[in-house]
Amino acid sequence: MSRQLPVFGAPLVLGLPELGPERSRPASAFSRPPRRDISNDSTAGAFCEMLEPAMSDDDRPSGYVLTRREALAVLGAGGLAMIGPRRSAMAAGPTCVVRPALTEGPYFVDEKLDRSDIRPGADGTVTSGAPLRLSLRVSRLAAGACAPLPGAVVDLWHCDAMGVYSDTSGGRAGAGKFLRGYQTTDAEGLTRFTTIYPGWYPGRAVHIHFKIRSAAAGGRVHDFTSQLFFDDALTERVHAQAPYAAHGQGRVKNARDGIYRNAGPQLMLAVTPEGAGYVAAFDLALEIG
Repeated sequence: MSRQLPVFGAPLVLGLPELGPERSRPASAFSRPPRRDISNDSTAGAFCEMLEPAMSDDDRPSGYVLTRREALAVLGAGGLAMIGPRRSAMAAGPTCVVRPALTEGPYFVDEKLDRSDIRPGADGTVTSGAPLRLSLRVSRLAAGACAPLPGAVVDLWHCDAMGVYSDTSGGRAGAGKFLRGYQTTDAEGLTRFTTIYPGWYPGRAVHIHFKIRSAAAGGRVHDFTSQLFFDDALTERVHAQAPYAAHGQGRVKNARDGIYRNAGPQLMLAVTPEGAGYVAAFDLALEIG
């Protein structure tokens, strides 16, 4: 059972990804055989050249959520001080919320598409769907202190309104690099994406995948992967409109998604209307060795 501790007006929800070689690997271990019909059209920097993890076919949840006793052991006295009354001094700073890791799934492709607007496909056609502006703010938690994490590479990918992922093999796949891309966190730990509200495909609730890769000690790369979820009632309203309505009503709700049940409530996006689309922001902190 996970517990929540109040911090700076937002819940402090503590979780850790599984630690080990798959989370912190030498840069030399990041290699991938050439992919057929996928061109490298990005201008990623030298750090991004280190980030070449192989695609995973594992669809099992990973990570765990700390109990209150474990959370206090991780935070120590410094963490308890953060929960104290110094609210005004930290109001403008990052919200330090350590989120649980979840499975990468089978549809990650490291195409190195450095772009904020991930809607266009390879031919420039913008993927249809309700626009969604999504901001992710990444912080680093160390010795009870929370600070923005600049220079981290944040990948985002998800399916289109018909439940199709671009550039992957299998029955739910399409060509064209749509709805994939990465951004690098700025000095405030922020990244900003423009995408669409995701559709659905059999067996899963509506979700967005994300991966954060950052420099760790000893020239290694820290890899954190998880997913973002949407309120069922909002999804019902969005999916009743075009182009989603043409896909039918066979989606899985959150409560029936095994991956969501593992830790999804802590990864729920707070989405608000904005013009003809929606906007959402999400904060998370990493513990990097």
